[in-house]
Amino acid sequence: MGMTTISSREFNQDASGAKRAALEGPVFITDRGRPAHVLLSIEAYQRLTGRQESILDLLADPEAADVEFTPGRAEILTRPVDLS
Repeated sequence: MGMTTISSREFNQDASGAKRAALEGPVFITDRGRPAHVLLSIEAYQRLTGRQESILDLLADPEAADVEFTPGRAEILTRPVDLS
Protein backbone atom coordinates (compact mmCIF):
# COMPACT_ATOMS: atom_id res chain seq x y z
CA MET A 1 0.00 0.00 0.00
CA GLY A 2 1.60 3.23 -1.14
CA MET A 3 1.17 6.59 0.54
CA THR A 4 1.14 9.83 -1.43
CA THR A 5 1.54 13.38 -0.16
CA ILE A 6 0.39 16.36 -2.22
CA SER A 7 -0.20 20.02 -1.49
CA SER A 8 -3.65 21.60 -1.51
CA ARG A 9 -2.67 23.47 -4.67
CA GLU A 10 -1.64 20.22 -6.42
CA PHE A 11 -4.91 18.63 -5.31
CA ASN A 12 -6.93 21.53 -6.75
CA GLN A 13 -5.04 21.33 -10.04
CA ASP A 14 -5.22 17.53 -10.42
CA ALA A 15 -8.05 16.05 -8.37
CA SER A 16 -8.39 13.10 -10.76
CA GLY A 17 -4.71 12.27 -10.25
CA ALA A 18 -5.26 12.31 -6.50
CA LYS A 19 -8.25 9.97 -6.89
CA ARG A 20 -6.13 7.56 -8.95
CA ALA A 21 -3.41 7.66 -6.29
CA ALA A 22 -6.03 6.94 -3.58
CA LEU A 23 -6.72 3.59 -5.25
CA GLU A 24 -3.16 2.58 -4.28
CA GLY A 25 -3.24 3.95 -0.73
CA PRO A 26 -4.01 7.05 1.33
CA VAL A 27 -3.30 10.47 -0.15
CA PHE A 28 -2.22 13.07 2.41
CA ILE A 29 -3.16 16.59 1.39
CA THR A 30 -1.05 19.27 3.02
CA ASP A 31 -1.90 22.86 3.84
CA ARG A 32 1.15 25.08 4.28
CA GLY A 33 3.34 21.98 4.51
CA ARG A 34 1.32 20.26 7.26
CA PRO A 35 -1.03 17.30 6.72
CA ALA A 36 -4.61 18.60 6.74
CA HIS A 37 -6.72 15.95 4.98
CA VAL A 38 -6.56 12.34 3.86
CA LEU A 39 -8.19 11.02 0.68
CA LEU A 40 -9.16 7.32 0.70
CA SER A 41 -10.97 5.05 -1.72
CA ILE A 42 -14.44 4.06 -0.49
CA GLU A 43 -13.24 0.47 -0.06
CA ALA A 44 -10.36 1.58 2.17
CA TYR A 45 -12.70 3.80 4.17
CA GLN A 46 -15.19 0.96 4.69
CA ARG A 47 -12.40 -1.40 5.79
CA LEU A 48 -11.15 1.23 8.21
CA THR A 49 -14.57 1.92 9.73
CA GLY A 50 -15.84 -1.64 9.49
CA ARG A 51 -19.01 -0.33 7.88
CA GLN A 52 -20.95 -2.72 5.68
CA GLU A 53 -23.38 -1.59 3.00
CA SER A 54 -26.98 -1.76 4.10
CA ILE A 55 -29.79 -3.11 1.96
CA LEU A 56 -30.91 0.51 1.46
CA ASP A 57 -27.49 1.45 0.08
CA LEU A 58 -27.62 -1.48 -2.31
CA LEU A 59 -31.17 -0.73 -3.46
CA ALA A 60 -30.30 2.93 -4.07
CA ASP A 61 -27.33 1.98 -6.30
CA PRO A 62 -28.28 2.69 -9.95
CA GLU A 63 -25.78 0.05 -11.12
CA ALA A 64 -27.61 -2.60 -9.06
CA ALA A 65 -30.42 -2.52 -11.63
CA ASP A 66 -28.17 -4.62 -13.87
CA VAL A 67 -27.88 -7.39 -11.28
CA GLU A 68 -29.95 -10.43 -12.19
CA PHE A 69 -32.04 -11.73 -9.33
CA THR A 70 -34.50 -14.62 -9.39
CA PRO A 71 -36.05 -15.26 -5.98
CA GLY A 72 -37.14 -18.74 -5.01
CA ARG A 73 -40.82 -19.60 -4.80
CA ALA A 74 -42.34 -18.69 -1.44
CA GLU A 75 -43.80 -21.53 0.57
CA ILE A 76 -46.87 -20.40 2.46
CA LEU A 77 -48.04 -22.64 5.27
CA THR A 78 -51.68 -22.52 6.29
CA ARG A 79 -53.20 -23.77 9.52
CA PRO A 80 -56.72 -23.81 10.88
CA VAL A 81 -57.83 -20.76 12.86
CA ASP A 82 -59.76 -21.15 16.13
CA LEU A 83 -62.50 -18.47 16.13
CA SER A 84 -64.22 -19.60 19.34
